[in-house]
Amino acid sequence: MQLNGQDFIIIGENVHTTRVVRRNGKLVTNNPDGVESVRYLGMNKKRRYLVIPESIKQSQEYEEGRVKHVIIAVQAAMSGEEPHASEGVEYIRKIVQRQVDSGTDFLDVNVDEISWRLEEQKEAMRWLVQAIQQQMSDTPLSIDSSNSEIIAAGLEVYDSSVGRALLNSASLERLDALDLATQYNTKVMVTAASESGMPQNPEERVDNASRMVEAAGDRGIAIKDIFIDPLFFPIGVDTENGNHAFEAIRQLREKYGPAIHISGGFSNVSFQMPSRRLINDVFMILAVEAGADSGIIDPVTNNPQKALSVDRTSRAYQLTEDMMLGKDRFCRTFLRAYRKGELEG
Repeated sequence: MQLNGQDFIIIGENVHTTRVVRRNGKLVTNNPDGVESVRYLGMNKKRRYLVIPESIKQSQEYEEGRVKHVIIAVQAAMSGEEPHASEGVEYIRKIVQRQVDSGTDFLDVNVDEISWRLEEQKEAMRWLVQAIQQQMSDTPLSIDSSNSEIIAAGLEVYDSSVGRALLNSASLERLDALDLATQYNTKVMVTAASESGMPQNPEERVDNASRMVEAAGDRGIAIKDIFIDPLFFPIGVDTENGNHAFEAIRQLREKYGPAIHISGGFSNVSFQMPSRRLINDVFMILAVEAGADSGIIDPVTNNPQKALSVDRTSRAYQLTEDMMLGKDRFCRTFLRAYRKGELEG
């Protein structure tokens, strides 16, 4: 995708077992048989229903009003029990197709929360990678996990004839992931995490990320195949998180020039805030201006081209930008405007 005359690489984030829908939202309802389900439009544009199983209803997330719909779909599809298996496959296919239709360059695939058991996680990753590639899309995949063994399971079955995979991610505490990137000839996302935790300021982000770029280079990974994730944190936790992100992006872009990619989870910034679409769009605008040329985003709800065409003179934009730039202490003005119905998104 072209943004401001520059290539912007979209890593679609929704094939991910952390994803939730609200129990009291419009997507959770009873199917024609009176069974609580997640409703959606299938590939033929007809209404379909993904039944919420009892195992999900016994989870803490469900009790708190959240339904992990991607977990439901993957578990149903892998079960082989009809009609639930076919419904699970169709649900995943619809998620994939919406991402592809919105211009994603990589589909980020993560199964970490499907189970606490490593072997079940690895089995799910292998199944999902093969299901997407064989039945749904030839878009390259971003194999994403907090565990290198799960990443390896996905790469073992990945069909690189459609394009090289993106390994997401490697960090100073997981340097072995770089060896996987070399072994399977993937592109690689490196993060700004240290050996002991998350960075606290732009300087720590740049230092940690630079060490990772050097380690990748030592293994023969070309700089054009490296994506840096400076790590973006919620603005509602600390109103300096926006400035930290933008400054780290600027410094990394200045240090490495145009060849390297600067990416990251853009939607993290709006976590537990209202008007998330608006916040994500404004963050995207400012991140791109700082030098980001990629993002782990949902291009369906936060289309980059639409985001960059927003009216920057509007009150909603101005309030959100002030918050992003640390001018709205504790997000008070933004939240007050939201309660008064003055924001959109």
